[in-house]
Amino acid sequence: MEKQSLTFVGDEAKVHKSSKYHPSVWGDYFIRNSSLSHVETQRMIKRVEELKVQVKSMFKGTNDILQIMNLVDSIQLLRLDYHFENEIDDALRLIFEVDDKNYELYETSLRFRLLRQHGYNVSTDTFNKFRDDNGSFISTLKRDAKGLLSLYNVSYLATHGETILDEANYFTKSQLVSLLSELEQPLETQVSLFLEVPLCRRIKSLLARIYIPIYQKDAMRNDVILELAKLDFNLLQSLYQEELKKVSIWWNDLALAKSLKFIRDRIVEAYYWVLGMYYEPQYSRARVMCIKAFCLLSIMDDIYDNYSTLEERILLTEAIKRWNHQAVDSLPEYTKDFYLNLLKTLEEFEAVLELNEKYRVQYLKNEFKAVAIAYLEESKWGVERYVPSLDEHLRVSLISSACSFVICSMYLGMGEVATKEVFEWYSSFPKPVEACSVIGRLLNDIRSHETEQERDHVASTVESYMKEHGTNVQVTCKKLREMLEKAWKDLNKERLNPTLVARPIIERILSFSVSMEDVYRDTDEYTHSDKKMKDNVSLVLVEPVPI
Repeated sequence: MEKQSLTFVGDEAKVHKSSKYHPSVWGDYFIRNSSLSHVETQRMIKRVEELKVQVKSMFKGTNDILQIMNLVDSIQLLRLDYHFENEIDDALRLIFEVDDKNYELYETSLRFRLLRQHGYNVSTDTFNKFRDDNGSFISTLKRDAKGLLSLYNVSYLATHGETILDEANYFTKSQLVSLLSELEQPLETQVSLFLEVPLCRRIKSLLARIYIPIYQKDAMRNDVILELAKLDFNLLQSLYQEELKKVSIWWNDLALAKSLKFIRDRIVEAYYWVLGMYYEPQYSRARVMCIKAFCLLSIMDDIYDNYSTLEERILLTEAIKRWNHQAVDSLPEYTKDFYLNLLKTLEEFEAVLELNEKYRVQYLKNEFKAVAIAYLEESKWGVERYVPSLDEHLRVSLISSACSFVICSMYLGMGEVATKEVFEWYSSFPKPVEACSVIGRLLNDIRSHETEQERDHVASTVESYMKEHGTNVQVTCKKLREMLEKAWKDLNKERLNPTLVARPIIERILSFSVSMEDVYRDTDEYTHSDKKMKDNVSLVLVEPVPI
Protein backbone atom coordinates (compact mmCIF):
# COMPACT_ATOMS: atom_id res chain seq x y z
CA MET A 1 0.00 0.00 0.00
CA GLU A 2 1.35 3.42 -0.93
CA LYS A 3 2.12 5.77 1.93
CA GLN A 4 0.14 9.01 2.01
CA SER A 5 1.82 12.16 3.31
CA LEU A 6 0.18 15.08 5.06
CA THR A 7 0.83 18.69 4.16
CA PHE A 8 -0.50 21.07 6.81
CA VAL A 9 -1.88 24.43 5.74
CA GLY A 10 -2.88 26.29 8.89
CA ASP A 11 -5.27 23.97 10.74
CA GLU A 12 -6.25 22.15 7.58
CA ALA A 13 -4.58 18.90 6.53
CA LYS A 14 -4.42 17.97 2.87
CA VAL A 15 -3.69 14.39 1.91
CA HIS A 16 -1.89 13.63 -1.32
CA LYS A 17 -0.58 10.38 -2.67
CA SER A 18 3.16 10.17 -3.08
CA SER A 19 4.52 10.70 -6.57
CA LYS A 20 5.51 7.48 -8.30
CA TYR A 21 7.72 7.91 -11.35
CA HIS A 22 7.71 5.41 -14.17
CA PRO A 23 10.68 3.03 -14.08
CA SER A 24 13.73 3.66 -16.21
CA VAL A 25 13.45 2.17 -19.69
CA TRP A 26 17.00 0.85 -19.31
CA GLY A 27 16.52 -1.50 -16.36
CA ASP A 28 19.59 -3.74 -16.07
CA TYR A 29 20.64 -3.26 -19.71
CA PHE A 30 24.22 -2.25 -18.90
CA ILE A 31 24.65 -5.12 -16.46
CA ARG A 32 23.48 -7.73 -18.96
CA ASN A 33 25.26 -6.42 -22.05
CA SER A 34 29.00 -6.55 -22.58
CA SER A 35 31.17 -3.93 -24.18
CA LEU A 36 34.05 -4.56 -26.60
CA SER A 37 36.16 -7.68 -26.20
CA HIS A 38 39.71 -7.33 -24.89
CA VAL A 39 41.21 -8.34 -28.24
CA GLU A 40 39.06 -5.88 -30.16
CA THR A 41 39.84 -3.13 -27.70
CA GLN A 42 43.59 -3.66 -27.99
CA ARG A 43 43.40 -3.66 -31.79
CA MET A 44 41.49 -0.39 -31.76
CA ILE A 45 43.86 1.21 -29.27
CA LYS A 46 46.83 0.30 -31.47
CA ARG A 47 45.18 1.87 -34.50
CA VAL A 48 44.23 5.01 -32.52
CA GLU A 49 47.86 5.50 -31.50
CA GLU A 50 48.95 5.21 -35.14
CA LEU A 51 46.38 7.77 -36.24
CA LYS A 52 47.32 10.17 -33.43
CA VAL A 53 50.87 10.27 -34.75
CA GLN A 54 49.56 11.24 -38.17
CA VAL A 55 47.35 13.98 -36.75
CA LYS A 56 50.22 15.41 -34.71
CA SER A 57 52.25 15.62 -37.89
CA MET A 58 49.46 17.73 -39.44
CA PHE A 59 50.10 20.43 -36.85
CA LYS A 60 53.79 20.44 -37.74
CA GLY A 61 53.24 20.16 -41.47
CA THR A 62 51.68 23.56 -42.15
CA ASN A 63 52.17 27.24 -41.37
CA ASP A 64 48.82 28.14 -42.92
CA ILE A 65 46.83 29.69 -40.07
CA LEU A 66 43.46 28.98 -41.69
CA GLN A 67 44.37 25.31 -42.09
CA ILE A 68 45.48 25.21 -38.46
CA MET A 69 42.25 26.84 -37.28
CA ASN A 70 40.11 24.38 -39.24
CA LEU A 71 42.20 21.50 -37.90
CA VAL A 72 41.71 22.60 -34.30
CA ASP A 73 38.00 23.19 -34.88
CA SER A 74 37.42 19.76 -36.41
CA ILE A 75 39.34 18.05 -33.61
CA GLN A 76 37.27 19.85 -30.98
CA LEU A 77 33.92 19.21 -32.67
CA LEU A 78 34.78 15.50 -32.87
CA ARG A 79 35.79 15.39 -29.18
CA LEU A 80 39.40 14.49 -29.95
CA ASP A 81 41.01 17.52 -28.33
CA TYR A 82 42.01 15.67 -25.15
CA HIS A 83 44.55 13.76 -27.25
CA PHE A 84 46.20 16.92 -28.58
CA GLU A 85 46.26 19.45 -25.76
CA ASN A 86 49.91 20.48 -26.27
CA GLU A 87 49.53 20.79 -30.02
CA ILE A 88 46.35 22.86 -29.64
CA ASP A 89 48.01 25.15 -27.08
CA ASP A 90 50.90 25.77 -29.49
CA ALA A 91 48.47 26.37 -32.35
CA LEU A 92 46.44 28.87 -30.32
CA ARG A 93 49.53 30.92 -29.61
CA LEU A 94 50.11 31.20 -33.35
CA ILE A 95 46.44 32.01 -33.99
CA PHE A 96 46.49 34.72 -31.32
CA GLU A 97 49.51 36.43 -32.88
CA VAL A 98 48.04 36.63 -36.38
CA ASP A 99 46.59 39.90 -37.70
CA ASP A 100 43.02 39.16 -38.84
CA LYS A 101 42.27 42.53 -40.47
CA ASN A 102 42.04 40.93 -43.94
CA TYR A 103 40.01 37.92 -42.81
CA GLU A 104 36.46 37.45 -44.05
CA LEU A 105 33.54 36.78 -41.71
CA TYR A 106 34.04 33.02 -41.37
CA GLU A 107 37.78 33.23 -40.62
CA THR A 108 37.41 36.19 -38.25
CA SER A 109 34.63 34.47 -36.30
CA LEU A 110 36.42 31.13 -36.18
CA ARG A 111 39.60 32.73 -34.84
CA PHE A 112 37.62 34.67 -32.23
CA ARG A 113 35.69 31.58 -31.08
CA LEU A 114 38.72 29.30 -30.80
CA LEU A 115 40.60 31.87 -28.73
CA ARG A 116 37.64 32.77 -26.48
CA GLN A 117 36.93 29.09 -25.83
CA HIS A 118 40.47 28.73 -24.51
CA GLY A 119 40.48 31.79 -22.28
CA TYR A 120 42.05 34.39 -24.59
CA ASN A 121 40.45 37.78 -23.93
CA VAL A 122 40.24 38.90 -27.57
CA SER A 123 38.36 42.10 -28.35
CA THR A 124 35.05 42.26 -30.18
CA ASP A 125 36.41 45.30 -32.05
CA THR A 126 37.56 42.85 -34.70
CA PHE A 127 33.93 42.65 -35.93
CA ASN A 128 33.59 46.42 -36.52
CA LYS A 129 34.91 45.93 -40.07
CA PHE A 130 31.65 44.13 -40.89
CA ARG A 131 29.46 47.13 -39.98
CA ASP A 132 28.43 50.09 -42.13
CA ASP A 133 28.46 53.77 -41.19
CA ASN A 134 25.12 53.38 -39.40
CA GLY A 135 26.47 50.58 -37.21
CA SER A 136 24.45 47.85 -38.95
CA PHE A 137 26.00 44.68 -40.33
CA ILE A 138 26.79 45.16 -44.02
CA SER A 139 24.24 43.75 -46.45
CA THR A 140 26.76 41.62 -48.36
CA LEU A 141 26.98 39.30 -45.34
CA LYS A 142 23.38 38.19 -45.74
CA ARG A 143 24.20 35.48 -48.30
CA ASP A 144 27.32 34.18 -46.53
CA ALA A 145 25.75 31.26 -44.69
CA LYS A 146 29.04 29.74 -43.56
CA GLY A 147 30.25 33.06 -42.18
CA LEU A 148 26.89 33.81 -40.58
CA LEU A 149 26.86 30.44 -38.82
CA SER A 150 30.38 31.04 -37.54
CA LEU A 151 29.40 34.48 -36.16
CA TYR A 152 26.15 33.07 -34.74
CA ASN A 153 28.08 30.55 -32.64
CA VAL A 154 30.47 33.30 -31.52
CA SER A 155 27.56 35.42 -30.26
CA TYR A 156 26.92 32.97 -27.40
CA LEU A 157 30.38 33.68 -25.99
CA ALA A 158 29.48 37.32 -25.27
CA THR A 159 30.27 38.95 -21.96
CA HIS A 160 28.53 41.96 -20.42
CA GLY A 161 28.60 45.12 -22.53
CA GLU A 162 29.56 43.39 -25.79
CA THR A 163 26.54 44.75 -27.64
CA ILE A 164 27.99 43.94 -31.05
CA LEU A 165 27.69 40.23 -30.22
CA ASP A 166 24.12 40.70 -28.97
CA GLU A 167 23.31 42.40 -32.27
CA ALA A 168 25.15 39.67 -34.16
CA ASN A 169 22.98 37.04 -32.52
CA TYR A 170 19.76 38.66 -33.72
CA PHE A 171 21.17 39.42 -37.18
CA THR A 172 22.68 35.99 -37.88
CA LYS A 173 19.75 34.02 -36.50
CA SER A 174 17.19 35.73 -38.73
CA GLN A 175 19.42 35.49 -41.80
CA LEU A 176 20.22 31.81 -41.27
CA VAL A 177 16.55 30.94 -40.86
CA SER A 178 15.73 32.67 -44.16
CA LEU A 179 18.62 30.93 -45.97
CA LEU A 180 18.02 27.45 -44.59
CA SER A 181 15.91 26.07 -47.44
CA GLU A 182 18.51 27.15 -50.01
CA LEU A 183 21.55 25.52 -48.42
CA GLU A 184 23.30 22.36 -49.59
CA GLN A 185 24.49 19.50 -47.44
CA PRO A 186 26.23 19.25 -45.05
CA LEU A 187 25.92 23.00 -44.36
CA GLU A 188 22.12 22.78 -44.12
CA THR A 189 22.38 20.14 -41.41
CA GLN A 190 24.98 22.17 -39.52
CA VAL A 191 22.85 25.31 -39.61
CA SER A 192 19.74 23.40 -38.43
CA LEU A 193 21.75 21.72 -35.69
CA PHE A 194 23.16 24.92 -34.22
CA LEU A 195 20.01 26.98 -34.66
CA GLU A 196 18.33 24.40 -32.45
CA VAL A 197 21.13 24.58 -29.85
CA PRO A 198 24.25 26.73 -30.33
CA LEU A 199 27.65 25.08 -30.38
CA CYS A 200 28.89 26.24 -26.98
CA ARG A 201 25.74 24.94 -25.25
CA ARG A 202 25.97 21.39 -26.53
CA ILE A 203 27.46 18.59 -24.46
CA LYS A 204 30.58 17.31 -26.16
CA SER A 205 29.85 13.59 -26.29
CA LEU A 206 26.42 13.98 -27.87
CA LEU A 207 27.72 16.61 -30.30
CA ALA A 208 30.57 14.34 -31.39
CA ARG A 209 28.15 11.47 -32.05
CA ILE A 210 25.91 13.74 -34.13
CA TYR A 211 28.79 15.51 -35.87
CA ILE A 212 30.72 12.45 -37.08
CA PRO A 213 28.24 11.66 -39.92
CA ILE A 214 28.07 15.38 -40.77
CA TYR A 215 31.85 15.55 -41.02
CA GLN A 216 31.87 12.38 -43.11
CA LYS A 217 29.73 14.13 -45.76
CA ASP A 218 32.03 17.16 -45.88
CA ALA A 219 34.06 17.27 -49.09
CA MET A 220 36.88 18.96 -47.13
CA ARG A 221 37.04 16.24 -44.46
CA ASN A 222 40.31 14.61 -43.42
CA ASP A 223 39.92 10.83 -43.54
CA VAL A 224 42.60 10.27 -40.89
CA ILE A 225 40.72 12.47 -38.44
CA LEU A 226 37.42 10.83 -39.40
CA GLU A 227 38.74 7.32 -38.72
CA LEU A 228 40.28 8.45 -35.45
CA ALA A 229 37.00 10.06 -34.37
CA LYS A 230 35.04 6.88 -35.01
CA LEU A 231 37.49 4.58 -33.23
CA ASP A 232 37.94 6.94 -30.31
CA PHE A 233 34.20 7.36 -29.85
CA ASN A 234 33.65 3.61 -29.76
CA LEU A 235 36.55 3.04 -27.36
CA LEU A 236 35.27 5.65 -24.94
CA GLN A 237 31.75 4.29 -25.28
CA SER A 238 33.09 0.90 -24.19
CA LEU A 239 34.71 2.52 -21.14
CA TYR A 240 31.45 4.28 -20.28
CA GLN A 241 29.56 0.99 -20.56
CA GLU A 242 31.95 -0.60 -18.06
CA GLU A 243 31.49 2.33 -15.69
CA LEU A 244 27.71 2.09 -16.07
CA LYS A 245 27.81 -1.63 -15.34
CA LYS A 246 29.75 -0.89 -12.15
CA VAL A 247 27.42 1.85 -10.91
CA SER A 248 24.30 -0.10 -11.96
CA ILE A 249 25.40 -3.02 -9.77
CA TRP A 250 26.04 -0.57 -6.92
CA TRP A 251 22.56 0.94 -7.42
CA ASN A 252 20.89 -2.46 -7.44
CA ASP A 253 22.79 -3.51 -4.32
CA LEU A 254 21.49 -0.43 -2.51
CA ALA A 255 17.98 -1.71 -3.34
CA LEU A 256 16.54 1.69 -2.41
CA ALA A 257 14.58 1.96 -5.66
CA LYS A 258 12.70 -1.17 -4.56
CA SER A 259 12.08 -0.17 -0.95
CA LEU A 260 11.33 3.48 -1.73
CA LYS A 261 8.84 3.17 -4.56
CA PHE A 262 8.40 6.93 -4.87
CA ILE A 263 11.98 7.79 -5.91
CA ARG A 264 13.28 8.30 -9.43
CA ASP A 265 15.06 5.14 -10.62
CA ARG A 266 17.39 6.96 -12.99
CA ILE A 267 20.92 5.54 -12.73
CA VAL A 268 21.47 5.53 -16.53
CA GLU A 269 19.99 8.98 -17.04
CA ALA A 270 22.06 10.31 -14.14
CA TYR A 271 25.20 8.82 -15.66
CA TYR A 272 24.43 10.48 -19.00
CA TRP A 273 24.08 13.79 -17.15
CA VAL A 274 27.41 13.34 -15.33
CA LEU A 275 29.11 12.33 -18.57
CA GLY A 276 28.17 15.76 -19.91
CA MET A 277 30.38 17.26 -17.20
CA TYR A 278 33.51 15.33 -18.11
CA TYR A 279 34.04 12.71 -20.78
CA GLU A 280 37.84 12.20 -20.69
CA PRO A 281 39.05 8.70 -19.77
CA GLN A 282 41.37 10.00 -17.05
CA TYR A 283 38.28 11.05 -15.07
CA SER A 284 36.81 7.55 -14.83
CA ARG A 285 37.20 7.41 -11.04
CA ALA A 286 35.73 10.89 -10.74
CA ARG A 287 32.66 9.99 -12.80
CA VAL A 288 31.92 6.88 -10.74
CA MET A 289 32.17 8.80 -7.47
CA CYS A 290 30.16 11.73 -8.82
CA ILE A 291 27.32 9.53 -10.08
CA LYS A 292 27.00 7.84 -6.69
CA ALA A 293 26.81 11.15 -4.86
CA PHE A 294 24.38 12.45 -7.50
CA CYS A 295 21.99 9.50 -7.08
CA LEU A 296 22.02 9.73 -3.29
CA LEU A 297 21.12 13.41 -3.57
CA SER A 298 18.32 12.51 -6.00
CA ILE A 299 16.85 10.13 -3.41
CA MET A 300 17.12 12.79 -0.74
CA ASP A 301 15.37 15.27 -3.02
CA ASP A 302 12.50 12.85 -3.61
CA ILE A 303 12.09 12.18 0.11
CA TYR A 304 11.82 15.89 0.88
CA ASP A 305 9.89 16.86 -2.22
CA ASN A 306 7.40 14.08 -2.82
CA TYR A 307 6.85 11.86 0.17
CA SER A 308 7.68 12.91 3.71
CA THR A 309 5.75 15.01 6.20
CA LEU A 310 7.29 18.20 7.53
CA GLU A 311 7.98 16.50 10.85
CA GLU A 312 9.83 13.68 9.06
CA ARG A 313 11.86 16.21 7.08
CA ILE A 314 12.92 17.93 10.29
CA LEU A 315 14.10 14.60 11.72
CA LEU A 316 16.03 13.72 8.57
CA THR A 317 17.66 17.16 8.43
CA GLU A 318 18.80 16.88 12.04
CA ALA A 319 20.24 13.41 11.39
CA ILE A 320 22.16 14.62 8.35
CA LYS A 321 23.53 17.55 10.36
CA ARG A 322 24.70 15.12 13.08
CA TRP A 323 26.18 12.70 10.52
CA ASN A 324 26.69 9.64 12.71
CA HIS A 325 25.26 6.15 12.92
CA GLN A 326 23.53 6.79 16.23
CA ALA A 327 21.29 9.39 14.61
CA VAL A 328 19.49 6.66 12.65
CA ASP A 329 17.43 5.74 15.72
CA SER A 330 15.52 9.02 15.53
CA LEU A 331 14.49 8.55 11.89
CA PRO A 332 11.25 7.23 10.38
CA GLU A 333 11.66 3.58 9.45
CA TYR A 334 11.52 4.10 5.68
CA THR A 335 14.41 6.62 5.71
CA LYS A 336 16.83 4.51 7.77
CA ASP A 337 18.31 2.50 4.91
CA PHE A 338 18.86 5.65 2.88
CA TYR A 339 20.59 7.39 5.76
CA LEU A 340 22.88 4.44 6.54
CA ASN A 341 23.75 4.01 2.85
CA LEU A 342 24.54 7.71 2.66
CA LEU A 343 27.03 7.41 5.52
CA LYS A 344 28.45 4.16 4.15
CA THR A 345 28.99 5.53 0.64
CA LEU A 346 30.95 8.54 1.86
CA GLU A 347 33.03 6.25 4.07
CA GLU A 348 33.79 4.22 0.93
CA PHE A 349 34.78 7.42 -0.89
CA GLU A 350 37.24 8.22 1.87
CA ALA A 351 38.72 4.71 1.66
CA VAL A 352 39.21 5.02 -2.14
CA LEU A 353 40.82 8.45 -2.07
CA GLU A 354 44.56 8.86 -1.55
CA LEU A 355 45.83 10.00 1.83
CA ASN A 356 46.30 13.57 0.59
CA GLU A 357 42.78 13.58 -0.93
CA LYS A 358 40.69 12.32 1.99
CA TYR A 359 39.93 15.84 3.24
CA ARG A 360 37.65 16.23 0.19
CA VAL A 361 34.94 14.03 1.74
CA GLN A 362 34.31 16.57 4.48
CA TYR A 363 33.43 19.16 1.84
CA LEU A 364 30.87 16.73 0.38
CA LYS A 365 29.39 16.09 3.83
CA ASN A 366 29.04 19.84 4.26
CA GLU A 367 27.23 20.04 0.92
CA PHE A 368 24.74 17.32 1.93
CA LYS A 369 24.06 19.24 5.14
CA ALA A 370 23.63 22.58 3.35
CA VAL A 371 21.22 21.12 0.78
CA ALA A 372 19.17 19.34 3.47
CA ILE A 373 18.83 22.60 5.43
CA ALA A 374 17.74 24.42 2.25
CA TYR A 375 15.24 21.66 1.40
CA LEU A 376 13.75 21.98 4.87
CA GLU A 377 13.44 25.75 4.61
CA GLU A 378 11.61 25.37 1.29
CA SER A 379 9.37 22.72 2.85
CA LYS A 380 8.29 25.24 5.49
CA TRP A 381 7.47 27.73 2.73
CA GLY A 382 5.28 25.10 1.07
CA VAL A 383 3.43 24.18 4.26
CA GLU A 384 2.79 27.84 5.09
CA ARG A 385 1.95 28.72 1.47
CA TYR A 386 4.60 31.41 1.81
CA VAL A 387 5.86 33.14 -1.35
CA PRO A 388 9.19 34.84 -0.58
CA SER A 389 10.69 37.76 -2.49
CA LEU A 390 12.97 36.77 -5.34
CA ASP A 391 16.12 37.71 -3.40
CA GLU A 392 14.96 35.74 -0.35
CA HIS A 393 14.06 32.81 -2.58
CA LEU A 394 17.45 32.76 -4.29
CA ARG A 395 19.33 32.91 -0.98
CA VAL A 396 17.85 29.49 -0.24
CA SER A 397 17.12 28.05 -3.69
CA LEU A 398 20.59 28.60 -5.13
CA ILE A 399 21.70 26.14 -2.45
CA SER A 400 18.76 23.78 -2.99
CA SER A 401 19.54 23.78 -6.72
CA ALA A 402 22.45 21.57 -5.54
CA CYS A 403 24.78 23.01 -8.17
CA SER A 404 27.45 23.67 -5.56
CA PHE A 405 26.91 20.11 -4.34
CA VAL A 406 27.42 18.69 -7.85
CA ILE A 407 30.53 20.82 -8.42
CA CYS A 408 32.00 19.40 -5.21
CA SER A 409 31.06 15.89 -6.35
CA MET A 410 32.75 16.54 -9.71
CA TYR A 411 36.00 17.56 -8.05
CA LEU A 412 35.89 14.75 -5.46
CA GLY A 413 37.55 12.05 -7.57
CA MET A 414 39.65 14.22 -9.87
CA GLY A 415 43.42 13.97 -9.72
CA GLU A 416 46.08 16.44 -8.67
CA VAL A 417 44.40 19.37 -10.42
CA ALA A 418 41.72 19.38 -7.68
CA THR A 419 43.91 20.81 -4.92
CA LYS A 420 42.95 21.90 -1.40
CA GLU A 421 42.94 25.46 -2.76
CA VAL A 422 40.33 24.42 -5.35
CA PHE A 423 37.99 23.13 -2.64
CA GLU A 424 38.50 26.28 -0.56
CA TRP A 425 37.83 28.38 -3.67
CA TYR A 426 34.62 26.61 -4.78
CA SER A 427 33.21 26.53 -1.22
CA SER A 428 33.50 30.34 -1.00
CA PHE A 429 30.72 30.48 -3.63
CA PRO A 430 32.75 32.43 -6.22
CA LYS A 431 31.16 33.98 -9.30
CA PRO A 432 31.41 30.84 -11.53
CA VAL A 433 29.66 28.70 -8.89
CA GLU A 434 27.03 31.40 -8.34
CA ALA A 435 26.38 31.79 -12.09
CA CYS A 436 26.11 28.02 -12.52
CA SER A 437 23.65 27.87 -9.61
CA VAL A 438 21.51 30.63 -11.14
CA ILE A 439 21.44 28.72 -14.44
CA GLY A 440 20.42 25.50 -12.72
CA ARG A 441 17.79 27.14 -10.52
CA LEU A 442 16.11 29.15 -13.27
CA LEU A 443 16.20 26.40 -15.89
CA ASN A 444 14.60 24.00 -13.42
CA ASP A 445 11.95 26.48 -12.29
CA ILE A 446 10.96 27.65 -15.77
CA ARG A 447 10.65 24.09 -17.08
CA SER A 448 8.95 22.70 -13.96
CA HIS A 449 6.53 25.56 -13.32
CA GLU A 450 3.42 24.06 -14.90
CA THR A 451 4.01 20.56 -13.55
CA GLU A 452 4.64 21.66 -10.00
CA GLN A 453 1.52 23.82 -9.81
CA GLU A 454 -0.55 20.65 -10.24
CA ARG A 455 0.36 19.50 -6.73
CA ASP A 456 1.19 21.02 -3.36
CA HIS A 457 4.65 22.44 -3.82
CA VAL A 458 6.93 25.23 -2.68
CA ALA A 459 6.66 28.45 -4.69
CA SER A 460 9.34 28.67 -7.37
CA THR A 461 11.23 31.74 -8.55
CA VAL A 462 8.43 32.11 -11.11
CA GLU A 463 5.83 32.74 -8.37
CA SER A 464 8.23 34.92 -6.40
CA TYR A 465 8.87 37.18 -9.39
CA MET A 466 5.17 37.34 -10.28
CA LYS A 467 4.20 38.34 -6.75
CA GLU A 468 6.99 40.90 -6.39
CA HIS A 469 6.50 42.57 -9.77
CA GLY A 470 2.82 41.93 -10.50
CA THR A 471 3.57 40.28 -13.85
CA ASN A 472 1.93 37.36 -15.62
CA VAL A 473 3.63 34.03 -16.32
CA GLN A 474 4.74 34.94 -19.86
CA VAL A 475 6.39 38.21 -18.82
CA THR A 476 7.92 36.55 -15.75
CA CYS A 477 9.49 33.70 -17.72
CA LYS A 478 10.87 36.23 -20.22
CA LYS A 479 12.50 38.19 -17.37
CA LEU A 480 13.90 35.02 -15.81
CA ARG A 481 15.36 34.00 -19.18
CA GLU A 482 17.08 37.40 -19.28
CA MET A 483 18.56 36.61 -15.85
CA LEU A 484 19.60 33.25 -17.26
CA GLU A 485 21.47 34.89 -20.15
CA LYS A 486 23.13 37.29 -17.70
CA ALA A 487 24.43 34.27 -15.76
CA TRP A 488 25.82 32.79 -18.98
CA LYS A 489 27.62 36.08 -19.63
CA ASP A 490 29.02 35.92 -16.10
CA LEU A 491 30.38 32.45 -16.86
CA ASN A 492 31.80 33.60 -20.19
CA LYS A 493 33.58 36.47 -18.41
CA GLU A 494 35.00 34.18 -15.73
CA ARG A 495 36.44 31.99 -18.46
CA LEU A 496 38.58 34.97 -19.48
CA ASN A 497 39.60 36.10 -15.99
CA PRO A 498 42.74 34.83 -14.29
CA THR A 499 41.64 32.99 -11.13
CA LEU A 500 43.13 31.14 -8.23
CA VAL A 501 42.34 27.81 -9.90
CA ALA A 502 43.46 26.04 -13.07
CA ARG A 503 41.47 26.40 -16.27
CA PRO A 504 40.18 22.77 -16.24
CA ILE A 505 38.47 23.54 -12.93
CA ILE A 506 36.51 26.41 -14.50
CA GLU A 507 35.80 24.31 -17.60
CA ARG A 508 34.11 21.66 -15.44
CA ILE A 509 31.65 24.28 -14.19
CA LEU A 510 30.95 25.38 -17.75
CA SER A 511 30.40 21.77 -18.82
CA PHE A 512 28.02 21.21 -15.91
CA SER A 513 26.05 24.32 -16.90
CA VAL A 514 25.84 23.04 -20.48
CA SER A 515 24.65 19.64 -19.26
CA MET A 516 21.82 21.33 -17.35
CA GLU A 517 20.81 23.14 -20.55
CA ASP A 518 20.68 19.74 -22.24
CA VAL A 519 18.57 18.12 -19.52
CA TYR A 520 16.16 21.02 -18.93
CA ARG A 521 15.92 22.47 -22.45
CA ASP A 522 12.44 21.21 -23.33
CA THR A 523 11.30 19.52 -20.15
CA ASP A 524 12.89 17.89 -17.11
CA GLU A 525 14.47 15.00 -19.01
CA TYR A 526 16.00 13.47 -15.89
CA THR A 527 12.69 13.19 -14.08
CA HIS A 528 10.48 12.23 -17.01
CA SER A 529 13.06 10.30 -19.07
CA ASP A 530 11.10 10.60 -22.28
CA LYS A 531 11.95 9.77 -25.89
CA LYS A 532 14.54 12.52 -26.25
CA MET A 533 16.52 11.28 -23.25
CA LYS A 534 16.24 7.69 -24.48
CA ASP A 535 17.50 8.68 -27.94
CA ASN A 536 20.42 10.65 -26.51
CA VAL A 537 21.43 7.83 -24.18
CA SER A 538 21.26 5.39 -27.09
CA LEU A 539 23.47 7.57 -29.28
CA VAL A 540 26.12 8.19 -26.64
CA LEU A 541 26.12 4.99 -24.59
CA VAL A 542 24.58 2.17 -26.66
CA GLU A 543 25.00 2.52 -30.42
CA PRO A 544 28.60 2.38 -31.67
CA VAL A 545 29.59 4.54 -34.62
CA PRO A 546 29.66 2.45 -37.81
CA ILE A 547 33.28 2.11 -38.92
